[in-house]
Amino acid sequence: MKILLVEDDERIAEALVVALSAQRYIIETATDGETGREMIEAFPYDLLLLDVLLPKLDGISLCQQVRLKGYQMPILMLTARDASTDKITGLDAGADDYVIKPFDLQELLARIRALLRRGSTTLPPLLEWGKLCLNPNFQEVSYGGQSLNLTPKEYALLELFLRNSRRIFSRSDILDRLWSSEELPTEETVKAHIRGIRQKLLAVGASADLIETVYGVGYRLKQNS
Repeated sequence: MKILLVEDDERIAEALVVALSAQRYIIETATDGETGREMIEAFPYDLLLLDVLLPKLDGISLCQQVRLKGYQMPILMLTARDASTDKITGLDAGADDYVIKPFDLQELLARIRALLRRGSTTLPPLLEWGKLCLNPNFQEVSYGGQSLNLTPKEYALLELFLRNSRRIFSRSDILDRLWSSEELPTEETVKAHIRGIRQKLLAVGASADLIETVYGVGYRLKQNS
C-alpha cells in the first residue's frame, strides 16, 4: 500500500514516515499543498494523509481539488485545530476521517487500517490464490501452510498481485506503486525482486511460474494456480 503524507512539520513527518514504514507501507512525502497535488496527479496512492495548514495550498483546498478530479482514495486530515466547524469543513471537502494533533500514533495507525479496509470492501480478510495466502492484518504470507520470510518489498509485490489477481503489471507500473520517487530504482530492481520471490516460493513447493511473465507486457499471477 502506498501513502502520500503532505505535512510541513518536519518532526511530525519524520515520525510518521518511520511508523508507517515499520507497518510495510510505502511512504512519499510533500511539504506543501501544490507539491502534494502534483504528486497525486503523477503517481497512484492508496491513501492520502493531509495536514490542514499547508503552505501554497491548504489541505482543505487540496482535498476538494482531489475529489473534484475524481480521485477516490481515502483521505485522512491532520490538524492542530480542534473546532468542530473545521472538522465539518474537512469532511464536507471530501475527507474520510479527521485526526487532531497531538494524536496517539497507535490510534492513527488503526484509523489508517480502517480506511484502507473500507476502500477494499470487496476483498476478503485473507488474500488467497491457490495455496498462496497473505494475511494483511498480521502481514504474514504462506504457501501450503509453510511460512515465507519476505523482505518488505517482496511482501508489497505479492500483496499488489493478490489484490489485483487478474491484472498484468508492467515494471514501470510496479515502480510507480511500490517505490517512492526518491528511491530512483530501475526496472532491473523489479526483476531482481520478482526473482527473489520466485526462489522463496520454489523453496516451499510452489511452481516457478506462479508469478508469470507475460512477455513484452509485465507480470501477473498465473491463472488457475
